[in-house]
Amino acid sequence: MPEQASFVLIGMGGFFLLLGLGAILWGRSEEGSYYDSLSTRTDAREFLEHWPQRPQFGALKIGGWIAIAVGGLMIIIGGAFLLLGRV
Repeated sequence: MPEQASFVLIGMGGFFLLLGLGAILWGRSEEGSYYDSLSTRTDAREFLEHWPQRPQFGALKIGGWIAIAVGGLMIIIGGAFLLLGRV
């Protein structure tokens, strides 16, 4: 594999890592803003019982962890191709 392709793979992995971290931070901030807004909420039962369940926050966090895992694998594979390509 040419060196340029290895660097592209490493760059894409870094992009996925940043994307994953951004998604996790965005999920945490959305969750915090949702649960901190009790004073503006008209339905206190929804807040206290968490019904209906809202998967948006969890989905952002899970998607972020998946993107971090994919990015890490891409960086490892790109680094391996870069090192083994020179042998």
